[in-house]
Amino acid sequence: RSLLKFYFPCLALWISGPLLSLVDTTVGAAGSAAQLAALGPATTFIDGSLYLFAFLNVATTNLYASALATAAKTSLYSGIGLMVFLLAVARPLIALYIGEWYIRLYCILSSPGLLDAAHSYVKIRALSMPTSLLGGVLQAALLGAKDSVTPLVSILYSTIVNVCGDYLLVNRFHMGLKGAAIATLCAQLAGTVAMIGPARRELLSKGSSLGLLPRWITKRAPDEINAKTFLKFAAPVLTLILGKISAFGFMTNAAAGLPGQPATLAAHQIALSLFFFASPFLEVISQLSQAYLPSYGAESNRLVFRLEKVGILVGALMAGVVGGIIAFLPGIVTKDATVQTAVKPLAATLAAGVALTAPVAVSEGTLIARKELSYLAGVYFVSTALLPPVLRRIRSGGGPVSQVWVCFALFQLFRSACFLGRILTTSGTKDKE
Repeated sequence: RSLLKFYFPCLALWISGPLLSLVDTTVGAAGSAAQLAALGPATTFIDGSLYLFAFLNVATTNLYASALATAAKTSLYSGIGLMVFLLAVARPLIALYIGEWYIRLYCILSSPGLLDAAHSYVKIRALSMPTSLLGGVLQAALLGAKDSVTPLVSILYSTIVNVCGDYLLVNRFHMGLKGAAIATLCAQLAGTVAMIGPARRELLSKGSSLGLLPRWITKRAPDEINAKTFLKFAAPVLTLILGKISAFGFMTNAAAGLPGQPATLAAHQIALSLFFFASPFLEVISQLSQAYLPSYGAESNRLVFRLEKVGILVGALMAGVVGGIIAFLPGIVTKDATVQTAVKPLAATLAAGVALTAPVAVSEGTLIARKELSYLAGVYFVSTALLPPVLRRIRSGGGPVSQVWVCFALFQLFRSACFLGRILTTSGTKDKE
């Protein structure tokens, strides 16, 4: 029962980000196929850039949950302090200096106006990155404390702002993708601002410096987890995230180089948005593993296999949902007949990719909770290195975009086999420990 109480509010948190991009995709679908195709490289770049710093969220959740399991109450300070420092670095690197060169990698061989539309969308969405990163780490700290209800307030604020913004800027003022980007920007800002006060009151002591000032000034006890410990955990997690981002970037680049543009890239964008919409239902189970396994001790293996079963069932359900939308109800995500025809062949391969993501996500959460980060990083390094040559061959051969998603399904199959195999072979050792 406690897991269910954690799952559904946490799901709302995970799904909020992809839902914003999916709303933009739906808004773009109301326009031309070129507008929808431009969202492919734009949202891949934006979501990937934000996801690049997800290692902060993962590290904060895991270390804070572990600290609570051992009655260490002060471990959050260094994590948030380091996060604020990294925000200062991330802002000039991402939000202020985004140029066309990186997005051009995703737009190669596509329609002439695609780059300009994608670049305009990215420049607007990038302005919210610093506050989005802050909100993400605050949410992660609350999840580590097994509080998944408080952050829902921020989701409510962002949802209201996003819906109202899309209605006014897109439907009333006809601003197109720029209007959708501005609405999403305002939604992310509102959600983060709504969380800062309550999260600070609940997680930090009165007068806390958020770990930015030395202890001789604040006169508080040493942290159980300092910046060195935080970085030791976060650095391998960053390797995992880079592997995930690279995979989606390579896929979008391959899809942009296939014939039949812009419908081909638009179809890929729809499939990618639906995949990102389905992923949180599985990533939440991964978050459950990371938040609860540290406190289960010798009984953790029983919870692991229970979560694996739940993950496979949820993965099969979500695979049926996204595959069914593309195969039978493509009008939900696009009104363009050409794009509908192009996206239908992706139904089976997208469903397979979602289904195979279930064991990947759950097993990954288990291995992160067990601190087996070197093994995870090794698997991601090998699988990510093997992916680009295959995708380049698909692009040079001019095959259908469904081949890109077949390649992704095989990518997930390899990772799930490696992760599940690791859990099965080490379960006896963990029991003895």
